Parts: sequence; C-alpha cells; structure tokens
Amino acid sequence: MRRRTNPLSCCILSKFFWIKLCYHSFMIVREAKLKHGTAEQYSAIDEAIRTAQFIRNKAVRYWMDNQCTNKADLYSICKDLAKEFGFAKKLNSAARQASAERAWAAISSFSARCKKGVGKKGFPRFKKHCRSVEYKVSGWKLSDDCKSIAFTDGFEIGTLSIFCNNETQADLHRLKINRVRIVRRADGYYAQFCFDADRQEQGEYSGNVVGLDLGLKFFTKDQNDNAVIYPQFLRKAEKQLKKTQRRLSKKFVKGAKPLLGGEPSGRVTRPVAQQSNNYHKVRKRLGRVHLKIQRQRKDWAIKQARNVVMSNDVVVYENLQIANMVKNHHLAKSISDAGWYQYSQWLDYYGKIWDKAVVAVSPNYTSQDCSNCGHRVKKSLSTRTHSCPNCKIEICRDTNAALNILHKGLNILGVEWNKHSTSGQEGSASENEGKRGERCTSTVDE
Repeated sequence: MRRRTNPLSCCILSKFFWIKLCYHSFMIVREAKLKHGTAEQYSAIDEAIRTAQFIRNKAVRYWMDNQCTNKADLYSICKDLAKEFGFAKKLNSAARQASAERAWAAISSFSARCKKGVGKKGFPRFKKHCRSVEYKVSGWKLSDDCKSIAFTDGFEIGTLSIFCNNETQADLHRLKINRVRIVRRADGYYAQFCFDADRQEQGEYSGNVVGLDLGLKFFTKDQNDNAVIYPQFLRKAEKQLKKTQRRLSKKFVKGAKPLLGGEPSGRVTRPVAQQSNNYHKVRKRLGRVHLKIQRQRKDWAIKQARNVVMSNDVVVYENLQIANMVKNHHLAKSISDAGWYQYSQWLDYYGKIWDKAVVAVSPNYTSQDCSNCGHRVKKSLSTRTHSCPNCKIEICRDTNAALNILHKGLNILGVEWNKHSTSGQEGSASENEGKRGERCTSTVDE
C-alpha cells in the first residue's frame, strides 16, 4: 500500500536541513501487575529494592571520594560490595550493575550540566526511598505461557503471577526483553518489561497546523479559539486527601521506632513505641489516593496529546519554564496540578512516532504582542482580553497568544501561514530563528 503524504509536511520535514532534528529509537516499556504472592515474597522484593538502593548510594559515595571515576570503576565497586556484604551478594550481578548505572546516570548528567553552565547543576544525592530494582537478561525467567515470572537470585523471591492486557501479552511472546524492573507502588508491585523494539506508526496527514497556548483558565487554546478545560484532578480530590491526612496525623506517634530498642551487648532495654498497624493502613490508603490522581493526570495528558498530534501535521506550543512559574505561591498548586510538562512530553513523543513536526517556542511576549500588527500591549494576568490601540483589534488574550506561538513555530520551520487557510507555503528559514528555549521534534534523518 502506497504511503499517503501531505505536501505541507514534506516541505517542513525535508527541506530545512539546518534544523537539528532528534532521531532515536524508542524502547517499548510494558507493565504488568504481580499478584498471588505471599508476604515472604513481597518482603524479599523489599529487601532486593533496599539492596539496589544501597549499591547505588555506595557508588555515589565512591565517586565523591575519588576523582576521575569512570563507569568501569563503579562496576568494580559492585564486585567489592558483594564480597564485603552478604546481602549485596544475594542480588543478581546484573542487577548490581544496573544499580551502578543509575548512579552513573546521575553523575554524567551532573557533569553535562556543569559543562553547559546551567544555573542549577543538580549534584547527585543519596537515595532514601527507592521503589524499584532492575534486572538485565539474568536473574529472572518467564514461563512459556508468559503468565508468570520467577526471580532466581539470592533473595529467593520465587514465582509470581503476571496480570496484564492482551497487547502486553502479545509483546511478551514476540519481542525480545532487554530488562525487567520490579516497581513498588501504593497499590502493589508491578513488573516493567523493556523490549528491544522501535515504535513507528503510520500517521494520517491532513495539512492542518495548530498553535497551543497553555494556561490555567483554559488548559490549551488554539488560534481558532478552540479551548480545552482541565479537569483539576487534585482540586477534586482535596477533600478526600485532607480527610485521610487528618486521620494519618492523629494516628502518628512522635518519636516512634519501627523496632525494639537495644544495646550493642545484646541486652534488650525498655521497648520503644512503634507506629500502629492502623497508622500504616491509613498511610497506604493516602498513597493510593495520590496514585489515583497521578494516573488520572497521566491518562488525560496522553489522550489530549494524542488527539492533537493525530489531527494536525504541525503542532507548536510554548516551552514554559515551570520551575520559575511555581515560585508564585498563589498559583503554584494549580500550575503543578495542570501537568504542562507531562503534556508537552507526550506531544513530542507522538510527534516522533507519527513523523510529524512538533515545535516548542519561547513564550516571551506571546500574550503582549498583537498578532495582527505586532504592537506590544502590556497587560496583567487579570486582563483576559487583548485590545490593541494601534490596529483596534479586540480578541481573547489566549487566542492572541496562540496566534503568536503559531507564527513563531512556522518561522522556525520556514513556512508562511495564511490564517484563512490550512495550507502552508514554502519559505526560506533563517538560521537565527531557533532561539534559546525553542526546539523542533521529528523522526526525519538529517
């Protein structure tokens, strides 16, 4: 079957070779819940997670104490820790290496930020509450029917049942598994399977372009005045959260320890108070409430991003500096609840999968500049209407910002746009168009 293409997309994605487009393969990750395990098996999983955290922290400490440490040095540290500590030897050797790789990922990203001169360097820290352990190609065995998995390292986790959808079952049968992670969440334990495969799908090209203004009153608003309202999952669950947090606070015992106190000689002294079972029940209940909000937010972001990229060939959005925006304590909770960053990540993801142009532009002056004549009209956040004294146009400020965002993105791509038509016109792009805070995403080779 011949692939159907769109002239506008071909013009954008193949003409302007000066744009550095990102091209890399995707590792497909599927998730399945681990069930039918005993309390001893789940306790063994917790021990494996704590051991992986221990090795990761030891690798970070070794890097702090020794200059010119490389990745191979961290691998050798894993061997030394296995000889010195018996519980570290129980963990599979490949899982120990994976923990050292996590430490090296934090170290290498810190070094890269130092070379770039970024403001916040992000010095590697010790982890206190790790929630996962990662195995490579050894330490686990999948059953023939792919309905159970056995972990065979020294912790003796044993066999656990796998519950997943049909798509995950199909991938387990036909794709090669590179890594397996055990993830602990508030509602149980999950297995993540990392497959060595690329995800590429056939996109449908319509010739449409869209510019998206991200906000709080309207989550997104495009140049055609189409608005999407955010459901505000955190605000809706606040009543339940407050009620559960109050119950947790009432059951908390200050200074309580999880175990009995003792002396080095082995003589047990007076028992120290422990947190009650009811406290831990409410704590887990509170975690499930937060987990539900997280999943609702992620699911909503995926569906919205998928619909936008599916129905448009070019998507332009503003690259907001969210870390700076949350410093406004009056809006910090609403900004965090909106999940703009997660939404933009999924826009980039689906743009790469469907071979479409997704551009992030700088948000500077997009709300103040007039989209009709370019005159700058300063306004506060409370002013929701853009009224230009120069050309006398009066439109919604979010629609005006979406028009400016779209113009910026198409200028980066070198395409002229007529707002009365969905078609684009080929142009010559300047090499200075890609400014700081602007990026283009696609899956086209340079």
